[in-house]
Amino acid sequence: ASDWTDRADRWLMHPVWGIPIFLFLMAFVFFLTFTVGNLPKPGIEQAVESCLEGADRMFNQTGTAKWLKSLILEGMIPGVGSVLSFLPNMIILFFSLSILEESGYMARAAYVMNETMGMAGLSGKAFLPLMLGFGCTVPAVMASRIVEEEAQRKRTILAAHFMSCPARMTVYVLFSQMFFPAHAVLAACSLYLAGIGAAVLTAAIHWRLSEEKREDCLLLELPEYRFPSVGNTVLCVWEKTEEYLVKAGTTICLSSVLLWFLLHTGPSGAVSDISDSFAASAGRLLSPVLSLAGLGNWQTAAALLSGLSAKEAVVSGFSVLYGIKNITSEAGMAQFHAELSASGFGPVNAYALMVFCLLYTPCAAAIAAVRTETKDGKWTACMSVFQLAFAFLAAAAVYQTGRLCFFV
Repeated sequence: ASDWTDRADRWLMHPVWGIPIFLFLMAFVFFLTFTVGNLPKPGIEQAVESCLEGADRMFNQTGTAKWLKSLILEGMIPGVGSVLSFLPNMIILFFSLSILEESGYMARAAYVMNETMGMAGLSGKAFLPLMLGFGCTVPAVMASRIVEEEAQRKRTILAAHFMSCPARMTVYVLFSQMFFPAHAVLAACSLYLAGIGAAVLTAAIHWRLSEEKREDCLLLELPEYRFPSVGNTVLCVWEKTEEYLVKAGTTICLSSVLLWFLLHTGPSGAVSDISDSFAASAGRLLSPVLSLAGLGNWQTAAALLSGLSAKEAVVSGFSVLYGIKNITSEAGMAQFHAELSASGFGPVNAYALMVFCLLYTPCAAAIAAVRTETKDGKWTACMSVFQLAFAFLAAAAVYQTGRLCFFV
């Protein structure tokens, strides 16, 4: 076994080939997590939809109060459903990480990537969570548990939130097609690169400002390669999956209920029109500040607030606020573009909005995952406020610079 380990390490820990091999293995984990893991999602979504339909019929038959019916059907069940929809991805992720850890490779991966990630004060193990962030922030946060040192784990979580997940892509696609039709792909790609730059920058600044001193060398005990134990792997996956469902699921459900109250209640009580809700009132309150970033109308502020539940909700929020049934259709985009243009919202505003969506406070599911992983509510709150401030400053810089360059 020792000879076989030595032969494998000649390639897996090679100074030239070690990193490409590691990247290939991590890409394979990424593929499994977000390709194979997405296969059961239609069935889970259908099950959640059936649950909603069944609950709706039961409430109609029993004459349940409208507000309670709306709370459960629009708040609690969708909140729990969002947790369940991630479950296949999480199981595959936990399984893959367990295999890599049990086989003895993860210690070698940390050694191979240590020098590269160390430039931003990150552990070599941080590469996997950062890569998973391109698929979804929640599993990226959950994957950060492979980083043992607490300060580096928190730094990894902070950096992972700037990786553009598919939820943000819905915003990029909509506004790029409307305001940059000839360069939509370039506009979207620039945001992905900006996210990577923001991740590296914030991690490096966090490292420099902290009192943590990074060691110049990494001392690791490298075990011999071995076949993973089936029992240990199953137990590890079961324990991590149970923790995800119980802790993160509870927090996400509570966050969904809170968001429902903000969208369905106002100063006069329950509201049927979202423009009369507390969320809309908050949008009007925030609009003077957001005007510095070119996001001054209250509908934009309210849509961004709805994005705290899920970034896709930014697009659906605009659809509701402007009364456009299919905002992603050609006719819907034309109507939306006309509505925005009439209020003075142009290409510079659109790019500032996309930058804001890239950087600002993550969705409720991601925040719940951060609270679960760090077990530090104060740090989670500070991280969320920092990202909001960072997003505002970056969007304001983009908007004000764009105004000067293009004479808007």
